[in-house]
Amino acid sequence: MSETNKALATQEIQAKQQAELDSKLWSIANDLRGNMDAAEFKNYMLGIIFYRFLSNKLEKTVNDILKDDGISYAEAWENESARQSIVEALTDDTGIGYVIEPRYLWSTMVKMIKDESFTIEYLTNAITALSESTQGKESEHDFANLFDDMDLNSTHLGKTAKDRADLIGKVISKVDALSFDSDDAQIDVFGDAYEYLISQFASSAGKKAGEFYTPQQVSKLLAKLVTYGKTKLRNVYDPTCGSGSLLLRVGDEVGGSDNIGKYFGQEKISTTYNLARMNLFLHGVRFKKFDLENNDTLENPCPRHDMKFEAVVANPPYSAKWSADPKFLNDPRFSGYGRLAPKSKADYAFVLHMLYHLADDGVMAVVLPHGVLFRGAAEGEIRKTIVKDRNYLDAVIGLPANLFFGTSIPTCVLVFKKCKKDHSVLFIDASKEFEPGKNQNRLTDANIQKIMDTYVARKDVKKYAHLADMEEIEKNDFNLNIPRYVDTFEEEKPIDIQEVLADLRKLKVERDALDAKIDGYLKELGLIKEDGTDGK
Repeated sequence: MSETNKALATQEIQAKQQAELDSKLWSIANDLRGNMDAAEFKNYMLGIIFYRFLSNKLEKTVNDILKDDGISYAEAWENESARQSIVEALTDDTGIGYVIEPRYLWSTMVKMIKDESFTIEYLTNAITALSESTQGKESEHDFANLFDDMDLNSTHLGKTAKDRADLIGKVISKVDALSFDSDDAQIDVFGDAYEYLISQFASSAGKKAGEFYTPQQVSKLLAKLVTYGKTKLRNVYDPTCGSGSLLLRVGDEVGGSDNIGKYFGQEKISTTYNLARMNLFLHGVRFKKFDLENNDTLENPCPRHDMKFEAVVANPPYSAKWSADPKFLNDPRFSGYGRLAPKSKADYAFVLHMLYHLADDGVMAVVLPHGVLFRGAAEGEIRKTIVKDRNYLDAVIGLPANLFFGTSIPTCVLVFKKCKKDHSVLFIDASKEFEPGKNQNRLTDANIQKIMDTYVARKDVKKYAHLADMEEIEKNDFNLNIPRYVDTFEEEKPIDIQEVLADLRKLKVERDALDAKIDGYLKELGLIKEDGTDGK
């Protein structure tokens, strides 16, 4: 079999395995969540899958540690010296960063469910023990409060402790039946399962989904823009990282997390922050390879993030409110622009925050509402400084409407560089390039490739792209609204009046013939007389 055929065969196996896994996962979620809101149930479903992942990873690691000793993990744990050696190996700089005791392993938990001895208290103790095993270790920050959103005492799971244990037990049993550890698996089983569930819960969550998920194809476009021509990155940063999917997509574009020095991110919502950490772990990113913070990026930026990044990506909340406190005029992120973004619209606050952290040789791509292109006052002044005085704006890409969960508005991608070689801005109108969907429209791989080809070529494309120099932008008073630069007007075909009149005459003849036919039927039925009057 040729290499090409082997690759195609592998892709076919991957697609089949992924489809089967996706179907089973969503079936579990729908069967078991009952009347619980999808956004709430995701915390239990995803938390349980994550616990299985951690348990499986630990068992494999411990088996490697004990492979020459001829004893089981349970036996080694009973020996104080052996136990201490295992704990040190698991939690040192090269370890996995946590410990799960033999009594709390996934396999033990499944046996207890079959024996009907499983309790909510037992699972609570298991999670607490895991968290405590990281205390005082380098991994403590990355595991702290990781399972906080799994409220095992919630009455939404059941009125009594037994009811809650029964429901959680069913979820664990169903998840255990899935082939996450199949030797012939051709996919990143845990990671892909997690990504699928996040997207499905986002689809069910409506407006709330925008808080934690950027559609996969949009993430793919942003990742391609910031990694073009690169196979490695020193670091990548997302100041509004949500579930971490955008950070992971950047890693995919350079061949995996091994080619990223470190992932950095910040997320305001605690539940989403926990989701991001789980997501990175599940995709094989070690705790030493990422640094995520749970705080407000604009009001309380992480002190450790006062550094420069080679790739910066974000899909921040659109036109969010922020304090716009005058003290920020002295903040190095905003001080060089003379104005602050308005309280009611923090879009440019996020842009300036990201620009501050962009390395001189870096690339930044951010999704924003179209208003950032043309709104005046403070935003207009900031935009002018970015475009003319700093020459940071590299491209404006208009996206189709209804791509995102929870909003149907059209959006745009702004691409920034601090090392531009010219004083021009490329405008791309990709607003009509999409695949229609039932709930959301979708960018196809072909749509993305067309954008990337145009971005790289940096040339005019009729009714699609235009490279504008600074003089043209200045004539437009730094209004960046895409139709000012890309003419997509389609002339309508001239109307032939004589042809329209002929069509109308033809329709009148057809109508008269049909009326006569109906009258004939009515006369036969005696409903009207020959003179056309009522036949009654």
